[in-house]
Amino acid sequence: MTIAEKLRRSNIAEYLLYMWHIEDLMRAYNLDLDRIETELIAKMPENVRAEERDWTENIVKMMQLENVREHGHLQINKNVLIRLNDLHRELLKSPKFPEYGAEFYKTLPYIVELRAKSGDNPADEIETCFNALYGTTLLHMQGKEVSEGTKQAVKQITCFIVALTRLFMLNEQKPIFEDDPDVSAEPLA
Repeated sequence: MTIAEKLRRSNIAEYLLYMWHIEDLMRAYNLDLDRIETELIAKMPENVRAEERDWTENIVKMMQLENVREHGHLQINKNVLIRLNDLHRELLKSPKFPEYGAEFYKTLPYIVELRAKSGDNPADEIETCFNALYGTTLLHMQGKEVSEGTKQAVKQITCFIVALTRLFMLNEQKPIFEDDPDVSAEPLA
């Protein structure tokens, strides 16, 4: 099982951030499979190389076919965002999950502020949150300073995404909008 598959099964938010990182990593290698093989896959444990090589080759092919060589996200990643957004909207409409709504409304001022800074084509609320998390991760990786305001925003966004992720993973196991009184009673933390 690849790293991506393990993350997909255990934490959808970590999976999505990992996949965005993989997209950027493949771009850094100019989608050159020979370089990726030599500089990345060859350094992995031997027992996972073949599977990771096949998976990476598929990612590169998808990036080429979907024309996301320089920017943008693969459709498989967009689909994850769509599913998260769909669940988010259902959770906000449902009286069964008041803690989720409360967490969202604590996060909303940060989302509004970030969307205002994003120009003519602001992302939806969930993608805005992931953009903030991924962007902050990139800043840390580059050794750049993150302002206190950004740290505060990311802390709240993280709490919100953790709540969404938890409910997404529960919903994957058993649909949470079925008539099951035990599901809504579970705390988000």
